[in-house]
Amino acid sequence: MMDSQEKRIYASKAEVLERLQEIAHNEDSEIDKAEIAHLKTAFYFLLNQEREEAQKAYLESGGDPAQYVVTPDETEEAFKAEMNIVKERRQQAFLKQEAEKQDNLKRKQEIIERIKALTTTPEEAGQAYQEVKKLQDEWKEIKAVPAENASELWNNYKLSLELFYDLLKMNFEAREYDFKKNLEMKTALCEAAEKLGTEEDVVSAFHQLQELHSQFREIGPVSKDLREEVWNRFKQASTIVNKRHADHFDAIRHQEEENLAKKSALCDKVEMIHTDELKTSAEWEAKSKEIIDIQAEWKTIGFAPKAMNVKIFERFRTACDQFFSAKNEFFTSMKERFNENIAKKEALVKAAQELQDSTEWKKTADKLIELQKEWKTIGMVPRKIGDQLWGDFLAACNKFFEARNAATAGERNEQRENLQKKQGIVEQLKALVDSELDDLQEKVQQLTEEYNATGHVPFKDKDKLFREYHDTLDVLYKKLNKNRASRRLNAFKEGLKEVAKRGENAIDNERQRMQRRYNEMKEELATYETNLNFLTASSKKGNSLIDEMNKKVDKLRDELNLLREKIKTME
Repeated sequence: MMDSQEKRIYASKAEVLERLQEIAHNEDSEIDKAEIAHLKTAFYFLLNQEREEAQKAYLESGGDPAQYVVTPDETEEAFKAEMNIVKERRQQAFLKQEAEKQDNLKRKQEIIERIKALTTTPEEAGQAYQEVKKLQDEWKEIKAVPAENASELWNNYKLSLELFYDLLKMNFEAREYDFKKNLEMKTALCEAAEKLGTEEDVVSAFHQLQELHSQFREIGPVSKDLREEVWNRFKQASTIVNKRHADHFDAIRHQEEENLAKKSALCDKVEMIHTDELKTSAEWEAKSKEIIDIQAEWKTIGFAPKAMNVKIFERFRTACDQFFSAKNEFFTSMKERFNENIAKKEALVKAAQELQDSTEWKKTADKLIELQKEWKTIGMVPRKIGDQLWGDFLAACNKFFEARNAATAGERNEQRENLQKKQGIVEQLKALVDSELDDLQEKVQQLTEEYNATGHVPFKDKDKLFREYHDTLDVLYKKLNKNRASRRLNAFKEGLKEVAKRGENAIDNERQRMQRRYNEMKEELATYETNLNFLTASSKKGNSLIDEMNKKVDKLRDELNLLREKIKTME
């Protein structure tokens, strides 16, 4: 039976090892099996906790999961050595106890035979009363016997005593006195058993009851008219204690099953996180926080059933390890892409700075425009570095174009005329917005060609005119796209008839092909949207770049909508 050590909470492996060493090397103390099991559970709980924290720290610091090796623990080796000593002591104690039980069995069998020999006649029984009392005292002093012999041995002993007392011819007072003393002792045991029914520690109460049962059996009989009453009282008290003991462990098993269900649900949550769907660092960090919260919740849940406790923990740890391994791969890959893009943009900055003082206006302008186009094709970089590189690049471009504008002041009159002409074209385009002309597309195409054929306008009016022109075109193109999309969808529906003629699976194949194209365009759209989130505009030219990307995004969305409608027609 465990003492207060059962309820002790150990803060470290060293504390557990110290207690185990006390038990292993104290030859005078008995080894409590329940406490040894408690120490083993506590030690490996703390050891596994340390290893999990070490692995977590290794992974969060950027370590490679495939290279991670569990560090041997010296304390674990010492713990195992002490456990071996305990096992040897327990084995020796077990063998010693078994030998003692066999010896006790032999001694008690001899007592039974001696009692039987004294109960052949009533006269001999009366003369042997004191000798039988001594044999009873000797019986009580002898401890446990093998469990397989205990019941038969006790029945034989009880039968021999009952035969002896039935044959015993002694004076009534002596016989009644003996029954009275036995009744007093058994009544005291009944009261003790009834008190155990309210004992707070039900496990301790159960073990104490076993000792009371042993004492009850060793006490001689009471008068026949009270035997059944006394036994029923003792048995009823025992039933209460035994039921509380059984209910206690049923509650533990029920709680462990609930803990297993809770832990299984947490495993499901982690396993349902699809890392292939996480595309941005923000999404990864959000899911990381979610898993850390789940891990914190895991620690608040108690043990699962013994058969499943290790398995459910391994399942949970595997799911968490797989997530953080995938996260490490993602950020490693992102860092490599960022470094590549930084190098490309640094090269463009250097090229622009080398051209910023050139006076070859046409040739250099064309080169800078090409550099600007190339800049747009490069993927994203970290915001802080990206802003700095963009500022340097833009400053070099602006320096050249401002110098060129100052040197070409004679062109301003022509540019003002071009401005008036382009403004007139924009007004004509605006007038087409609400028109329902059949040749709308041809009109728009004609005006855009005139606009593009018209030369440069004053620099200060350039961006405003550009926005007004393209905003108007956006409205017209949306109108044209809507009409065109409707025509394309109708044409597609007509074309399905031809597709169907090619065979039974032709439409299914066409739908699958379009679904693949739809998924590809959806990923492309997600990439543009991500780039837009990272791009910081610090000038008018920066805003122009964003405008261009927004147009591409809008176009992709239109194409996706059309594809979706086409797919629906085939369902």
